[in-house]
Amino acid sequence: MTGWTFAAWLLLGGSTVLLFLGLPVAFSFLVINIAGAWLWLGGEPGFVQLARNSVSSVMSFSLTPIPLFVLMGEILFHTGLAVKVIDGIERLIAQVPGRLAVVAVVAGTVFSAISGSTIATTAMLGSLMVPVMLSRGYHPTLATGPVMAIGAVDMLIPPSALTVLLGSLSGISISKLLIGGVLPGMLLAVAFVAWIIVRVRITPSLAPNVELVRHVGFARFKPFLLYVLPLVSIFGVVVGAMAAGWGTPTESAAVGALATIVLALVYRSLTWKILLASAKGTVAISAMILFIIVGATTFAQILSFSGASNGLAQAITGSGLAPWAVIVAMMAMLIFLGIFVDQVSMMMITLPIFMPVVQALGVDLVWFGVLFLICMQMGLLLPPHGLLLMTMKGVAPPEVTMLDIFRAVVPFLVMSVLLLALVFFVPAVATWLPALIG
Repeated sequence: MTGWTFAAWLLLGGSTVLLFLGLPVAFSFLVINIAGAWLWLGGEPGFVQLARNSVSSVMSFSLTPIPLFVLMGEILFHTGLAVKVIDGIERLIAQVPGRLAVVAVVAGTVFSAISGSTIATTAMLGSLMVPVMLSRGYHPTLATGPVMAIGAVDMLIPPSALTVLLGSLSGISISKLLIGGVLPGMLLAVAFVAWIIVRVRITPSLAPNVELVRHVGFARFKPFLLYVLPLVSIFGVVVGAMAAGWGTPTESAAVGALATIVLALVYRSLTWKILLASAKGTVAISAMILFIIVGATTFAQILSFSGASNGLAQAITGSGLAPWAVIVAMMAMLIFLGIFVDQVSMMMITLPIFMPVVQALGVDLVWFGVLFLICMQMGLLLPPHGLLLMTMKGVAPPEVTMLDIFRAVVPFLVMSVLLLALVFFVPAVATWLPALIG
């Protein structure tokens, strides 16, 4: 066994084993980093370098959008503005088959556009809408599936903390990656709505049509105009500022967070208690992400210093496989990993190996980044350990079984696979919008 193969087995294999044993992500990589620093960075001086690398890894300006995006989602969650958005959308589509399931998808898309937290979107919609749908006779699979599926789309539609993290760890332009996910995310949301409507038309018993109080004239449009449009405008501000070149992702995120606070004040929904709860949630989530970044960055540096990164990259590029075959193998590995580990772990395990190979192959980095995001989005929904499946089980009423949740997610996984194939064969789906804005 050569030097770089031993390093690859120890670093990659060791970190994977620790994750499978249930050790938290940050601590798994801390253990491996200490061993790597001792073996390849010169023993005790290596620990000093490890500490320096850890500090410098979280002082990057590019990471600043993460707590700002998380703050936007926390304020939206704690102020309860979600209920107003749901009411506004439901009044507009009162005659649509499977109306509440469609509302879940549309409302989830709105929340995705103004929140960076996938779990928060699923937990909020799951606790608000699933009990209502079940009480109106919806089948458990139709009540839970759209909520979980649209929660995963949150990763593709900016602002997304995970997209910022992917861009930071991979070296892909964060603003282009954020904007590159817009069109695929919207296509997936539209496909979800179309499937729900067709499915309910074929089997009406899945979603009995309960008549609502009829709202006519301005009363029908009032909640939409008062709540939905202003909140969606935050998405316009964040993406528009990046697209027009008026601000960096960090500056755009700051404007978005400020706009969220101002709107909450205008609606008289923001109190000191809610602001404090939002700040505490932001600190807890952001600290966890930054602690993970410390481990990920140092891990990548040790992997490179030991020769494992270059050795693996040369082995893959020298294998004679066509570039498309290499990318397909990478996507398959990501989907497989999604069954067992969370999205941040997937990035930390694979990016140090994938990025040198992708750069050597001359692949468009934004296209590859969007493919990576779609695979991670699928990982959130894959049985048996998908993060959003666990979240849904935690917030759904007791009568919803784990089998219901597994069955509910299957058609949405199929649509995600189709989107992955579309982006793979038609790269413009991911690259057109970033190229258009320069």
